[in-house]
Amino acid sequence: MPDMESVAALMESTSSKIQQLQEAFAELESQSAVSMNLKWKQLEDHFRGLEQSLKKKFDELKEQEEEFQETLAKSDLMLEQREAAVVAKELTSLERLQEKRDAALAMIFSKSRLSLPVPAINPMNKALDNLGVKWPKPASEESVHLQDGNAAVRPRSELASLCEEMNVKGLHKFISDNRKNLAAIREEIPSALKKTSHPYGLVLDSLEDFYSGDNLVLDGKKDGDLLGVRRTCLMLMESLGQLQANDITCFSSEGHMLTTNIVERAKKIAFEWKSKLDNLDIDASNGNCLEAHAFLQLLATFGISAEFNEDDLCKLLPYVSRRRQTPELCRLLGLSQKMPGVIEVLVESGRPIDAINLAYVFELTEQFEPVQLLKAYLRDVKKVSHARNVKVSPGAQNEMNERELSALKSVIKCIEEHKLEEQYPVDPLQKRVLQLEKAKADKRRAVEAAKPQSKRPRANGSAFAHRATGFADKSFYPATPERHPSNPYERQFVYGAEAHLPPMVSPASYTMQPAHGPYYGNGYPVQYQVPYIH
Repeated sequence: MPDMESVAALMESTSSKIQQLQEAFAELESQSAVSMNLKWKQLEDHFRGLEQSLKKKFDELKEQEEEFQETLAKSDLMLEQREAAVVAKELTSLERLQEKRDAALAMIFSKSRLSLPVPAINPMNKALDNLGVKWPKPASEESVHLQDGNAAVRPRSELASLCEEMNVKGLHKFISDNRKNLAAIREEIPSALKKTSHPYGLVLDSLEDFYSGDNLVLDGKKDGDLLGVRRTCLMLMESLGQLQANDITCFSSEGHMLTTNIVERAKKIAFEWKSKLDNLDIDASNGNCLEAHAFLQLLATFGISAEFNEDDLCKLLPYVSRRRQTPELCRLLGLSQKMPGVIEVLVESGRPIDAINLAYVFELTEQFEPVQLLKAYLRDVKKVSHARNVKVSPGAQNEMNERELSALKSVIKCIEEHKLEEQYPVDPLQKRVLQLEKAKADKRRAVEAAKPQSKRPRANGSAFAHRATGFADKSFYPATPERHPSNPYERQFVYGAEAHLPPMVSPASYTMQPAHGPYYGNGYPVQYQVPYIH
């Protein structure tokens, strides 16, 4: 660069040099006695031509140098990016190797018997005993196991006896009859499974009726009893998996081991269930498909995920993206490295809330920026709701407003859960929610006011007629109280239907989000009505 600057300075001084040469040539011509054949104009044209040629070549060299510097900078940046990618791949490979190592160790511990420690005989013990020194006895494995068992929740006697007797139908009936106390029962089931001689066989026997009577009733909803059976099956598989992880010593006995016969039975059930999941509709499942969740839990509990292609398993993850057990299932099935592709599918299908929640769990927020996804989601919703030059019916307009209102509430909840208020203020969104709710209330009042008021007949059946009196008109027929309370908390608990059917209007994007009801591991809804995402 200093050389280029010096050359540029010399190029700029050529004009002054030519001017000095012209003065010297004029002085020489005036003092010469002999006339010269060479004229100054010819000299000036020659030097000007040289000057332009040099400038042109200098500009070309300058452009080539700039291109070289730019290419060099791009090469350095590309090398840095490739180096970062290699480091990231190494870290991912290490994490995947660690996951496989942990899974292999867990499988080894679950299949092998734990050998009891042989107490070492110290020759000094006898001499110390003679001196009256007594050492405290080490706690045996059995005593340690009993202490751990006392720390666990003790199951009620009926539940424990049903597990001991391997009474599958009685177990289903007991859980169905006590579904109001499902939270307590869920904590007791792992301890109750310890009392059975074959926990794996008991859980597999409970899965036989998972798809029995799988038909639709007249109102288009699935049978509530069948859904209860499926939720119970899912809860039993999750409890067995929890028992595997928390109490490996329990599975050291012969009956508690995962034998080849048990694995083959589990594989047969898994292949039957997989064939029924091939025709699932991702929009209809709405990220909360119980059947897909149960299938993935079956693979994780019995360790048979290797029998299926990882890409096929990843295709099922969007069907369970709203269930809180999904991240742990992905880790158990070894699908953590596949999550960027799953999140990309959720984004492309118009479900950014689920995508953001998974991105935070698997630390992928740099690749999937939450604020940008939320803003793009609301832009798409508003684009549909505020489309101009499109005539829509009042009913369709109400549906679009409801869709926008639901999307705004979901975005606000996502911002608050992940503490994104500084990057994405919620005040404008909340104002828009108030506007939509006010417009909704105004329309409801207008519809109610437009309804004709029917005249109340007399007791004898004749129509009511006004009578001219000096009193103001008053109704002598007080309104009857409501027969059924409108408060949803006063109604008795019933099984709710899973969201397996498509909505009345199938939107192109994931915008009409229902209230996310909290689910236990087996899919039973909680009694209180609190919104829940994952």
